[in-house]
Amino acid sequence: MAVSAHDDSPKSDSHDQDEAHVSKKKKPSFLRSVVEFVVIVVIALALATGIRTFIAQPFFVPSGSMEQTLQIDDRVIASKITTQISGIKRGEIMVFKDPGNWLPPLQQNSDGWRSAVAKALTFVGLLPSDSGDDLVKRVIGIEGDQVACCNQAGQIVLNGVSLDESSYVNGPTDQVLFDVTVPKDSMFVMGDNRGNSADSRFHLDQNNGAIPNENAVGRVFTVVWPLSRITIETIPEIFGNPAIAAGNEFGK
Repeated sequence: MAVSAHDDSPKSDSHDQDEAHVSKKKKPSFLRSVVEFVVIVVIALALATGIRTFIAQPFFVPSGSMEQTLQIDDRVIASKITTQISGIKRGEIMVFKDPGNWLPPLQQNSDGWRSAVAKALTFVGLLPSDSGDDLVKRVIGIEGDQVACCNQAGQIVLNGVSLDESSYVNGPTDQVLFDVTVPKDSMFVMGDNRGNSADSRFHLDQNNGAIPNENAVGRVFTVVWPLSRITIETIPEIFGNPAIAAGNEFGK
């Protein structure tokens, strides 16, 4: 009996020590938890920044120049990678940088830390861009296209083909009469709300009104806010007419 009692005591102590060791393993240090959290946040922000820089970026629509296709205060997503890989296509809704004198001078508005936070969230893509130097219009012609306004029906004529844009254009188009060829590496753009859009028609003295392709940011492919207006923006079928490409100076 004495031997039995002597043998049982060490076993109990060893078991208690093992449980204490396991318990310590199950309790990660506070510092380790903080480090893991910071690493996760940094990785998430890096991924968001990468997506914004190379793949897609959210934008805020500030004006009515694209109504009724895009409404004031709509949040849209522009695909940068599509434009980089496939180039600029007729009929696309394109976000682009102001080439100069299209927009009034930007008024700097600093609200302290709130402004800094908003800029940071915009930079990583968590807030839509509203930088003041971005515009959004529809691409009507690409390099080598002849764009004219207008035929007897008040329609744009693209490489000799009359465009029936009644499915998306708001109002008449013939505010300005013109007949131009889009220069190389450029795009001719117009707002869908033709009566309220200071687009290529009003800048014909600069590069025939065309925007340099290098100013293109990306094609708008979806509206994501408000929820009631979520939609995928596709290229109107009229721009797929083979006669349009056939009439292009470069055969595009």
